[in-house]
Amino acid sequence: MPAEYRPLAEQIRPDHIDQVIGQQHLLGLDKPLYTAIISGKLHSMVLWGPPGTGKTTLARLMVKPADADFVQLSAVLSGVKDIRGAIDLARKNREQYQRSTILFIDEVHRFNKAQQDSFLPHVENGDIVFIGATTENPSFEVNNALLSRVRVYPLYRLQTDDLRQVIKRVQGHLFDKNETLKIDASSQSLLVEFADGDARRLLNLLDLALQMTEPVDDNGVATRFVDQNLIKQIVTGEPRRFDKKGDLFYDQISALHKSVRGSAPDAALYWLARMLDGGCDSLYIARRVVRMASEDIGNADPRALQLALNAWDVVHRLGNPEGDLALAQAVVYLACAAKSNAVYIAFKRAMEEARSSGSLEVPIHLRNAPTKLMKEMGYGHAYQYAHDYDNAYVAGENYFPDQLQASKYYQPVSRGLEIKISEKLAQLMELDNAKQQKPE
Repeated sequence: MPAEYRPLAEQIRPDHIDQVIGQQHLLGLDKPLYTAIISGKLHSMVLWGPPGTGKTTLARLMVKPADADFVQLSAVLSGVKDIRGAIDLARKNREQYQRSTILFIDEVHRFNKAQQDSFLPHVENGDIVFIGATTENPSFEVNNALLSRVRVYPLYRLQTDDLRQVIKRVQGHLFDKNETLKIDASSQSLLVEFADGDARRLLNLLDLALQMTEPVDDNGVATRFVDQNLIKQIVTGEPRRFDKKGDLFYDQISALHKSVRGSAPDAALYWLARMLDGGCDSLYIARRVVRMASEDIGNADPRALQLALNAWDVVHRLGNPEGDLALAQAVVYLACAAKSNAVYIAFKRAMEEARSSGSLEVPIHLRNAPTKLMKEMGYGHAYQYAHDYDNAYVAGENYFPDQLQASKYYQPVSRGLEIKISEKLAQLMELDNAKQQKPE
């Protein structure tokens, strides 16, 4: 590779904000970020978005309008010494030359709390315009103190039309070098598919494709041809993006869970397929499906929990892809099943009361009495054995601590099996009421 080689992504990087493709929710003519960049009146910020959405490009484009120096650090490679050096330079620029410094921190979430805190006084006193870039949710990965001093701008993955514009820009770039790039519509679609919303990935793939071709004479024009076969040769690994620890991971699982809860089997299958296609661990999905069965279906259809457990067992025994069909079966059943979160809510209420009421004594009649001493102390005295009574129920009996008023945590819904459960509990309540009204 020649010494002067520059990656294609660097060759066509925009040199003006109006050349940026996508992110129009931030860069439209009336949007605050666009106005701030054009006017050169910058503020500290965090740019949050997936790889290849333009975070670094945006940061660099802010330099010229602001007439500022630009210092870039990577949180992966930089340490305290690098931060101090950047701050010293920024302070010198401000005090001696009345010049602003943009300090751009790539992968800012990789810095620990102390490193992030080190920027606070310099953001506050204006030594630096702090710009952090992150693929992770700043709410979880950026310290609250720093987060309160910056504005967060979300960037989104590029859409199909955006990526096709990137390809056109490459064609224009080659045209300026007296070359032509020919790539038909189907090949563009394949390239866009493999890029999966990531402009950098698209450009890297196209860069490799161009390196593997030689210009040929096409009616007197030096032309490079890129077709589907060439694209398939250079693509390695999974085409889909699935960050196994980041936001996208949790967003897709959330989408699956909410689709099941919303009784949308087709959408649930789609998100299941997305995760499996992206390389998500099938066993992790299986565990989450079991949770869905208890949280959102519960006693409305107890078979859902058993089916979810069966699917988990199948995945454990067969692995994937063989076991994935059992997951699909469970997900469809759960999505179609009657829904109830009554047990989920009841359990939360019981946990709240248990935590707030302290260590209340177990009533004496409910205590076990396996020894003579315990019997002499009255353990189990006056306990009424339910099976000795009609309907196996002791009307009016109290099973709560004496200091705690009996509560109704569980409120069955009028769906599925819980209709029957609700009827049963109503009958038992009538027996309780009758017992209370009957004179001793």
